[in-house]
Amino acid sequence: MAAPPPLYEKIWVKRTFQKVMDTLILLLLLLLLTYRFFSLLKTFTVPWFLAFLCESWFTFTWIVILNTKWSPAITITHPHRLLQHYQESELPAVDLFVTTADPVLEPPIITANTVLSLLALDYPSNKLACYVSDDGCSPFTLYALVEASNFARLWVPFCRKYNIQLRAPFRFFSTTTDSNISSSEQDSHEFKQERSKMKDMYDNLSRKIEDVTAKAIPFPLDGEYAVFFNTERRNHPSIVKVILENKEGVCEGLPHLIYVSREKRPHHPHEYKAGAMNVLTRVSGLMSNAPFMLNVDCDMVVNNPKIVQHAMCILMDSYKGKEVAYVQCFQQFYDGIKDDPFGNQWVSAFQYIIRGMAGLQGPFYGGTNTFHRRSAMYGLYPHEVETGRKEKLAESVLIKQFGSSNQFVKSVATALEGNNSYSPNNDRSPSNFIKEAIKVSDCEYEHDTIWGNQMGWLYGSISEDVPTGINILKKGWRAESCTPELTAFTGCAPGGLLSTIVQQKRWASGLTVVFFGKHSPLLGSLFGNLQFRTGLSYCWLTNWGLRSVYHVCYAALPPYCLITNTNFLPKSEGLMIHVALFVIYYLYTIIEYVSIGLSLRQWWNNQRMSIITTMTAWFIGFLSAMVKLLGISDTVFEITRKEHPTNKSSDGNTNNKIEEEEEDDDAGRFTFEDSAVFVTGTTILMVQVTALLIKFLGLQPPAEEDHGESGCGGGELMCSMVLVVFFWPYLKGLFQRGKYGIPFSTLCKSALVSFAFVQFSRYTINAA
Repeated sequence: MAAPPPLYEKIWVKRTFQKVMDTLILLLLLLLLTYRFFSLLKTFTVPWFLAFLCESWFTFTWIVILNTKWSPAITITHPHRLLQHYQESELPAVDLFVTTADPVLEPPIITANTVLSLLALDYPSNKLACYVSDDGCSPFTLYALVEASNFARLWVPFCRKYNIQLRAPFRFFSTTTDSNISSSEQDSHEFKQERSKMKDMYDNLSRKIEDVTAKAIPFPLDGEYAVFFNTERRNHPSIVKVILENKEGVCEGLPHLIYVSREKRPHHPHEYKAGAMNVLTRVSGLMSNAPFMLNVDCDMVVNNPKIVQHAMCILMDSYKGKEVAYVQCFQQFYDGIKDDPFGNQWVSAFQYIIRGMAGLQGPFYGGTNTFHRRSAMYGLYPHEVETGRKEKLAESVLIKQFGSSNQFVKSVATALEGNNSYSPNNDRSPSNFIKEAIKVSDCEYEHDTIWGNQMGWLYGSISEDVPTGINILKKGWRAESCTPELTAFTGCAPGGLLSTIVQQKRWASGLTVVFFGKHSPLLGSLFGNLQFRTGLSYCWLTNWGLRSVYHVCYAALPPYCLITNTNFLPKSEGLMIHVALFVIYYLYTIIEYVSIGLSLRQWWNNQRMSIITTMTAWFIGFLSAMVKLLGISDTVFEITRKEHPTNKSSDGNTNNKIEEEEEDDDAGRFTFEDSAVFVTGTTILMVQVTALLIKFLGLQPPAEEDHGESGCGGGELMCSMVLVVFFWPYLKGLFQRGKYGIPFSTLCKSALVSFAFVQFSRYTINAA
């Protein structure tokens, strides 16, 4: 009898042109370093030495990128084969995790839409359980979920009846067509009537949630909301509420829906999102104990209702699935501004860098849109999948590692046995475990356990996803990407410069802590099972903050040389290496962008934002991480503001229309605030402009012999002018007012730093 066909295939992509260009650029970088080295042996100067150090780092970074891009792969799943391998009753259960932390920055209506899209997944409902972690401890979030659950009783059957693709209501009602519905059906009177009825109900739901959230109507803390009385966001007991319960185990019913707000106390570390995810893991282990878990951010809605089947094709494949710890679906966005002015959509990075990582040991865990194998999150090694962790199934050992809840420890033992078809939804009721769920959500539960240290979501960095992924892969697991033709999840990209900068600064800070910490990918390659090329590819991700130091240093060299009339670039034929690198690199990136259907404008926006974020957000993030690593101060976790989705789908509301017009006016425009990241960018611009003025006004000191070439040349001048072009939005901000202008306080701080730089430069030349 022939073996059944595999549920998924992995295909490596040949990119000969890209490999040739990558190698050519690497050879030019090595040629540049050789020229620098022999020039320094002849005549040593500080600018040339600093340039040599920076260019050495740029060469290392390019080697890392080349290694990452060298073996790109795509994964093709075959969900139609899933039921050929397994009966529907044998399909594994999946626990769905949604995290939110602030009812203002992450409005409850956004979370409600995400939850509604998850409840309507095209997968047996009795095998799904949705858990929402509310780290803001907001009664408004619970209210939104309760109201959404009532709406779900009609919304989910409606989605199933018409096989709707966009199962987040605000997405469905903001479009005129759905690709899954035939044109004849969309034109039918019945569909139009039902759609209109559902839209009225959703508008009413949105209005109620918005009114409560905006406190436009009184919200009494009584009944099921009485538990929120006299609570504070960072000082409250654990709250666990079962909102929906599939008691009959009906496939066509609604999944479980559980609200969780873990205990927080002022003097007890709560470990940010990692702590919330570990609490959800324990609560779900008690209530449903599904062998697989999906985690999404509160704004990442389902775009492909069959995405669970696609992921199960990988995780349940009888050939290679047992080696896979997690399946990553990468972020894509439904509200991207045209030409991506803030570089948030990651289209090029996904095509070249992330697909390259997928061809190695697997893509990095991106913190959202990820299916996890529960046993892998519990610390199981891949070779233990068949037998379970027999040596650690003793209850006393499990209690020491996983905590003092006997009921939870029993669920852990079951999960470690590796029975993927285990589905307790029919056998147990979540409401029976509320008391125990509150216990495992308390602050003290993890004391003297290995939670956040050796298993689960790891602590120590505000970018908890990357060390968690590294910890899994260094145990020998693999990861896979899941990119079905129909995008799995879509979210809202940061809509402005400040949101972009806050997000990038948080990432750079957390990743820097990982790079220099015990979960460094270099250590994982040396002392774990993280493959060398995979560890090297993780360096591309974790050294963002460190990379900014070399960029800022290199950006300071042109103005320094213009002010002191020295040089760090050759004037003769040696300059042609720099010119060739500049021209070839940017032509190459243009070809990469155009080949995947992106515009030249989008290419320019991404290049500009790459320079700006590196020298501003990443640099401040690096400094913040250094302060944390030195034990001076802890990192402050900043939440990225999520855009309110109903502004785009509401009609007839004058206030919403006004807000929408204002947002359209701001779309793609740079707005500024009094923040350290804007001080950095403004300072870089001011230093370049000041140096150019000194050059053009002839205020430089007399040139000295340097490398046989006297004074600064055209190379330094061009470098400063190119940086001014990259920071052109900041230059415009110097002359504009309001939110489009750089605040006066920021200008004063930047002017002081720029003045200090000029004086320091002149002092060094006088001292010499």
